[in-house]
Amino acid sequence: MKREIDPQESNRAEAFRMWMSSPMPMVTLVKTLDVSRLVKVSKKSGMKFTMLMCWCVGKAAGQVKEFYTLPVDGKLYRYDKLAVNVIVETSKGGINSCDIPFSDDLQQFNRDYLMLTEQAARESRSSFFEDYMIIGTSAMIQTELDCIVNQYTDQFCNPMVMWGKYRQGLFKTTLPVSFQFHHVQMDGGHAGRFLANLQKEIDNIK
Repeated sequence: MKREIDPQESNRAEAFRMWMSSPMPMVTLVKTLDVSRLVKVSKKSGMKFTMLMCWCVGKAAGQVKEFYTLPVDGKLYRYDKLAVNVIVETSKGGINSCDIPFSDDLQQFNRDYLMLTEQAARESRSSFFEDYMIIGTSAMIQTELDCIVNQYTDQFCNPMVMWGKYRQGLFKTTLPVSFQFHHVQMDGGHAGRFLANLQKEIDNIK
């Protein structure tokens, strides 16, 4: 469910006052993650690496309460559910946006991911969940990248996690990740905690 809240009665009151009217309120943090465990699980289980990353993103975000609040059209909203958005290449050669409802159950998330992304690719149609707080992702897995800074548009204030191709070393596999967020939604400390949670979830995935 999505409901409007009074910014002055939330813990984001000062951030709302300072950053809501800013022409560039987005902040980007970059961190290199150790994804050795994720690659191993992907190869052993046959599950897609990108799907596993998206599940870890949702799992890590759920532990930071600021993810459930989002500025939209000059107002502040609170949500009780999260979803992870992925970009899908369509059968016609274009791209579409596809929201995947987050579930703590990895198997359920995997089923939803496969069904919804296949549908988006086949039908060349985007899908959106209005009542979910959406965490955007963009995986450019063909190219090794050090950092991605996304475009800013006031049509989309949601947090965004972006990455390229992982790098296989002698002892571990690493992946630089860019995390972009709206400063009204959270501060750098919250974002840092999310990235630490993300590494923990990658390390502990079963």
